[in-house]
Amino acid sequence: MPASSHHLSPSVIAVALPTPLRRLFDYRPGQDIPTQGWQPGMRVRVPFGTRQMVGIVIEGRDTSEIPAQQLKSVSAWLDDRPLPEDWLWLGRFTARYYQHALGDTLHQTLPVLLRQGKPLEARTRERWHATAQGLEIDLASLDRAPRQAALLALLRQHPRGLVMPALTAQDFTRAQLSALAKKNLVRHEIETLETRSESTRGGLLAEPALPLQRQQSQALAALHESLDAFQPYLLQGVTGSGKTEVYLQLIEAIVAKGRQALVLIPEIGLTPQTLARFRKRFRVPVVALHSGLSDHERLDGWLAAMSGRAPIVIGTRSAIFTPLAKPGVIIVDEEHDGSFKQQDGLRYHARDLAVVRARRHGIPLLLGSATPSLESLAKVESGDYRRLRLDQRASRHPPAKLELVELRGRSQQGGLVSPVIEALRQTLAAGHQALVFINRRGFAPTLACHQCGWMAECPSCDARMTWHRQPPRLICHHCDRQQRLPDICPTCASADLRPLGTGTERTEETLAALFPAVPVHRIDRDSTRRKHAFEQTLEEVRRGEPCLLVGTQMLAKGHHLPHVTLVAVVNADAGLYASDFRALEHSAQLLIQVAGRAGRAAHPGRVLVQTLHSDDPHLKLLAEQGYDILAEQLLQERRAAALPPFRFLALARFESAKAEAATTLAESVAQELRQWLEQRDLAVDCLGPVPAPMERRQNRYHVQLLLGSARRSQLHEASAWLIQWLENHRDGRRVRWSLDIDPQTLS
Repeated sequence: MPASSHHLSPSVIAVALPTPLRRLFDYRPGQDIPTQGWQPGMRVRVPFGTRQMVGIVIEGRDTSEIPAQQLKSVSAWLDDRPLPEDWLWLGRFTARYYQHALGDTLHQTLPVLLRQGKPLEARTRERWHATAQGLEIDLASLDRAPRQAALLALLRQHPRGLVMPALTAQDFTRAQLSALAKKNLVRHEIETLETRSESTRGGLLAEPALPLQRQQSQALAALHESLDAFQPYLLQGVTGSGKTEVYLQLIEAIVAKGRQALVLIPEIGLTPQTLARFRKRFRVPVVALHSGLSDHERLDGWLAAMSGRAPIVIGTRSAIFTPLAKPGVIIVDEEHDGSFKQQDGLRYHARDLAVVRARRHGIPLLLGSATPSLESLAKVESGDYRRLRLDQRASRHPPAKLELVELRGRSQQGGLVSPVIEALRQTLAAGHQALVFINRRGFAPTLACHQCGWMAECPSCDARMTWHRQPPRLICHHCDRQQRLPDICPTCASADLRPLGTGTERTEETLAALFPAVPVHRIDRDSTRRKHAFEQTLEEVRRGEPCLLVGTQMLAKGHHLPHVTLVAVVNADAGLYASDFRALEHSAQLLIQVAGRAGRAAHPGRVLVQTLHSDDPHLKLLAEQGYDILAEQLLQERRAAALPPFRFLALARFESAKAEAATTLAESVAQELRQWLEQRDLAVDCLGPVPAPMERRQNRYHVQLLLGSARRSQLHEASAWLIQWLENHRDGRRVRWSLDIDPQTLS
């Protein structure tokens, strides 16, 4: 937009600042406005209280409610051009939809260095060379400065020069370089650190695309019909059916048209293998954006995407806010995955924002999953999404059926019953690998006294502490509180303390004792803390020698383990009977995902699921007829119960060190809200307040209030009123509260 349309010298500019306050702040533009004028999206540094803060200019105003003499001036204009318009638009939409402060929303969606006011430009570095004079001079003439002589000798050996880090690594200093520069013996040049632009002279592809099966070809043909228009697709493919190959060939077509692809993946753990596969296929730059990068690496990737230098961008949920110069497609892999929802602060859902963004850009959106969310399946049912199916696995073996193994009345070893142990024995004897899935870290869920029944409970939470063996500790997985193991029961002084239940450490120990000649690899958050530990373990497993894997859901997603032919699920009941209405959907998705690790290559797979409820109708339906049929039934149940995706929810959470304070505020706002809804005649239900499923966490008491409506607009109207009331009420400043639009969990 031309600068002239923005008042080249507005009286007042409104700035969004990273505060929880849902308002803009007025400032005088000051003296140093960029020569081409101000524009929305420019960063400024402004005084705020006793601090200087970086904010984003949103609009110009002729007047302010604050008297002119009290208005402070902008301290510095940080940009001579605005941040990308598509980034600003998405940030404003996100703040509005998720009822979050605009300044804090924009702050959280920027790379850290831009939040701090660093320049909006690619990084540079110095490269030092010997000059023509420096190449000719006799080094003996520098005998009174031996380090300078050694430095010049080093640079003479490198005709292309050396960068500053390479020189400092050999203990040379900037002072020595400056001294040589003054003598005209060395010089330096500034080079930009841009994303490497590989040559495409040999074509776009570094390796040929794989041949497609019939269903893959049909899916790709359908996608090609809408390369220049907004159309959401749900690519529903069983695990191992080749969804990634469809992504790759779709991206090939997009990049060939000179446009960019944004690929969202659920877990940082999947990034190395995904990046490796994409970089192996394409000759163009592929950048990654995730929390494991340094601040400089993240900014470099962001700028490469913004400028169009990176045609392919792969990232976790926050990558949805990455600006693209020439957007061509957005792909969300494992679209059902809960990690696409941010659970604190700005509580956005990356998959839902991908839909909004693709619509604005007028580009196709591809959602991939073996077990789609009920929200996406409902969109297929209503005709908003087009479903593409991949039912055939590349291995030619059909997906393994779930075999339910009854736990009742059977003795266990490390959580495993004898039929499962025997199946593990047979698998290893055949030279194959097996995966034992248990979604609980630690040695045992808790420690108990066999005499009086005491259990190790967290002093700060309504939860039991988990017993970890390495190192020996009791740890609360909710607040991370740790304490040493007691020698005797604190209640009755008995020394008969025993582990209750099974965790990954206990299962690992049991399997190591049962199969001493076979390696046992445990993969959970504790065992993979060391950098690259996860990739190194997977590399060892992929060699194909017989071994046992013990893992949590870290292993369930996206990993190709070609030599695993048996999956054993230790306890399927842990998630099935939780209080949340989505528990059954999420548990079924996880079971199918982990089952998909079996039989992905030459040999068929088998999946054994241990349960105390083998007669449960939902579990039987999943085992006998698969996820599709169960999802259809769950959709019918949700429709009858008026639950998402057929109803919209917002969850207000209140927490305080005093239970009474949180409850009193929640009750006050609920009462006022019900009266306001009645006056406005809005069809919004207000349920509660009630204690949260875990009422006490980190010594704070949690209370919840649930809003529900069949009309999204009315729910948002009520949510906006609720926030305004809480911001203006004095107790709203004493009790911590938050509002979660479209909550994915009610805990």
